[in-house]
Amino acid sequence: MKWLVPTLLILLVAMVFNLGLLAYAMYALLGAMLVSRVMTRQWVEHLGGERRCNRDACNVGETVAVVVTVKNEGRLPVAWVLMEDLLPRQALVQRPPRIKVHGSRLQLAMLGRGGTRTFPYQLEFNQRGYYQIGPLVLETGDLFGLHRRWRAGADPHFVLVYPEVVPLEGYDVASRRPIGEVRMSHRLFEDPTRIAGVRAYQSGDPLNRVHWRATARTGELHSKVYEPSSIAGSTILLEFNTAAYDPSHEPYCSELAVTATASLANALYQMNQQVGLVTNGRDAADRIRREGWDPDPRSRKAAFRSREMLAASDRLRPQIVPTGRGADQLMRILETLARVEQTDGLSFAGLVLETASRLPRDATVLAILPSATAETAVALGNLRRQGFAVEAIVTAYYEHDFEKAAGNLLAEGVPPRQLRDRDGIATMCRDYVLTR
Repeated sequence: MKWLVPTLLILLVAMVFNLGLLAYAMYALLGAMLVSRVMTRQWVEHLGGERRCNRDACNVGETVAVVVTVKNEGRLPVAWVLMEDLLPRQALVQRPPRIKVHGSRLQLAMLGRGGTRTFPYQLEFNQRGYYQIGPLVLETGDLFGLHRRWRAGADPHFVLVYPEVVPLEGYDVASRRPIGEVRMSHRLFEDPTRIAGVRAYQSGDPLNRVHWRATARTGELHSKVYEPSSIAGSTILLEFNTAAYDPSHEPYCSELAVTATASLANALYQMNQQVGLVTNGRDAADRIRREGWDPDPRSRKAAFRSREMLAASDRLRPQIVPTGRGADQLMRILETLARVEQTDGLSFAGLVLETASRLPRDATVLAILPSATAETAVALGNLRRQGFAVEAIVTAYYEHDFEKAAGNLLAEGVPPRQLRDRDGIATMCRDYVLTR
């Protein structure tokens, strides 16, 4: 279109001054522009693409094979077509990259009538996440470079990469009974030396549970009710607000927190204890549904924008996996951790305030934090004063950072534990059991 107005002006000048040769040249140029525009439109409208991936989910370090096929379904041959399968830019430019590409995802080819072009490549995922592969962008144009058109040849494909799980050594997840009287939602372990009350006898109660004095006094069988001696399992509170993480330590610190959370959840599952997850991070799948992507980009810039995420998020709704048991529970937690992304919205103190009423009292509240401000410590301290068993793991590498966080937590009666690196995940909980 940028050539149309100058060409018409020159043609008008040639007609006014009776310049026949110049007018003929402008007529030829207009004809070439019209023909190239029609042919380019025909070419791009009859180009189709297909992408096949052999996996929808994998673990860190594994490879996914991708095969892209482009076909010319029109009656005219296509002089040239540039095919590119887009990937998230941030995942490629990060050092080390989150995705390593083996092979070429950019191809240039000429397609005859009914012709096809297939190019395979492989993606190695070095970090957990929810990755968008595509859209496949097809670009073509006329031989003179007057018109160029783009279209999305294949919808995006999404691959879920689970977080790494580190086996833990000697983690005793049965916590002590919290201070104060707490009415349990269900009794896990009972202490026969501590009688909580008396109830009517129920069929199946053993004889050593019968309260003979109450039976003799009332003339009806009564059984003893014992207090629980311990709490089993944990509800993990993961801090994933952007403001809590030092940019100079990213993405190492946040990924360490996710790996620690996944490892703890796996350990609890292996011991057949309950586990839950609460985090203020945003869900990548929810982000993609909300932001969407452009199915018919009019330019390569629009196509590239459709593969990117927003730089900021004001999400105020926490992600919650209710505390429970079983393999399905573990998979829900791992899927949530695979998709979780940092947010600028809900703070950790707001997260605790929002979800405190939904936390079960028969499970330890285990907070995983990169730091602990006074506001964060007070929020956890309020949980402890409400009768919850509360502990904290601080993913701070430097001692002075941990000491600052530990001071705020200890002032609220919350015992902290330092996690400096990935190697410390396996022994972190064993050391904690030995010092209890």
